Amino acid sequence: MTGNEISRQLHDNHQAFIAMILGLTEADFTKSTAGKWTPGQQLDHIRLSVKPLVAALTMPDFVLGLLFGKANRASKSYEDLVAKYKKALDNGGAASRQFVPKTVSFHQREPIVTALSRLLRKLESKISRYPEKKLDSLILPHPLLGKLTLREMLYFTNYHVIHHHKLTNRDLNA
Repeated sequence: MTGNEISRQLHDNHQAFIAMILGLTEADFTKSTAGKWTPGQQLDHIRLSVKPLVAALTMPDFVLGLLFGKANRASKSYEDLVAKYKKALDNGGAASRQFVPKTVSFHQREPIVTALSRLLRKLESKISRYPEKKLDSLILPHPLLGKLTLREMLYFTNYHVIHHHKLTNRDLNA
């Protein structure tokens, strides 16, 4: 997938998730099934996970290289990255503390959606400045998956919202 294709999918998948969240009643937005995160917490988790990626991409390339190094392998495919993430989850992987959302009230929905939308616009803008080669040479740390190329981190971010969209629907329908 090219950077532009990734950016388009990131936009579409996040917008689908946001639209679903905005369509929920207060009772559904704050509903927790079997101790799972509420849809509001799912929303905030997505915001919390996109925020550091945008912050990292705000840094100059050479700073990213100094902080995290350069890739010494080719980027995995989207499918391989998703399989790696699913395997990590199957092995007990979970969100690290900084990405675990606090309780989210219905009144926080709009501000969180606004903040997430702003982050996504920044992310799309940042992606557009990267040549394809840089997407495969720069690396970023992922708390569960280890070092990922920038392309892989974008693949993860794309799948991550799909995953949480599915979890939210599953829990709402339980």
